[in-house]
Amino acid sequence: MNISTSQSLEEMYCFPSIEGSCIRSKLPATVNVVLYALIVAIIITVICGNLVVIISVSHFKELHTPTNFITLSLAVTDFLVGLLVLPFSMVRSIETCWYFGKTFCKIHSAFDMAFTTVSVFHLCFIAVDRYYNICDPLHYSLKITLTVITIFLPVCWAVPICLSYFLVFFGSNIEYTSLASLSCEGLCIPTVDKVWAVIVPIVNCFLPASVMIGLYFNIFVVARKHAKVINGIRDKITSVKKHIKHIKAAEQKATKTLILIMGAFLFCWIPITIITLMIFYFNIFVPSFIFEALIWLAYFNSACNPIIYGFFYPWFRITFKLVLTGKIFTIASSTFNLSSENH
Repeated sequence: MNISTSQSLEEMYCFPSIEGSCIRSKLPATVNVVLYALIVAIIITVICGNLVVIISVSHFKELHTPTNFITLSLAVTDFLVGLLVLPFSMVRSIETCWYFGKTFCKIHSAFDMAFTTVSVFHLCFIAVDRYYNICDPLHYSLKITLTVITIFLPVCWAVPICLSYFLVFFGSNIEYTSLASLSCEGLCIPTVDKVWAVIVPIVNCFLPASVMIGLYFNIFVVARKHAKVINGIRDKITSVKKHIKHIKAAEQKATKTLILIMGAFLFCWIPITIITLMIFYFNIFVPSFIFEALIWLAYFNSACNPIIYGFFYPWFRITFKLVLTGKIFTIASSTFNLSSENH
């Protein structure tokens, strides 16, 4: 009887020997196996997909452009999410317990928040890059330079890391509303006061989304005007017309790809952002499995970008094959022609 009681306690609580331990939601073994297999597949996709982007842009000099350096930095962000955040989040989500201690919970939360903000900053700057490329092509090379990228990237990384570190370790980490009742040993849910609960989503999601949507709307309008001008070119300059059409088609394809990247980010992150705000301000109850599912939808965004690159960027498909076969290390980075559409 005592043995049976002990076993039931082991299954019921995250830390049976500690008073105030969280209750563990034990899933059937089959469900656990399926969830681990699914999430491990996502993690592998995130790590390997972004690693291919990192190797490709770093290795081939043909890809050393301002836009691709931002893409490289974004891939590094997503790669670190897959390496430093997702494995521990996987255990927390499936086992419904945090076994790695309070200190590492804060470190994990800081990484999670920082990498999200870094990604948003990158997407905003990519939108600015596309805006000048399409709407002001004559001044593009003067405004989007390697010097600008060299200044932007350190700021893009430093500001989110410092902000996240401050919020998690020194900010107003106050537990309240429905989250307060969940406070127990074995829980890793960072909470902030009501002021920061509004500031963080605005900085991380709503404000950048508004900026990106505005920029891409202007790009769309200008691209349509360009298309009308091109269609109005007379037949006597057919060769020039074809050349301009080829250039604009490449630009529009790159723009559509980046819009898709932005759309994937909004689709993945807006649901969890809205639900979190509703929990904080309206004290609503959200089943834990729904909350965890939305968190993993947000995490899945780190796997989206390499998948999008694979569908739309010829250089990514080529380099992916080269990496898999090991040929990338036998090809000179300055002599191999990837594709004319390497931007």
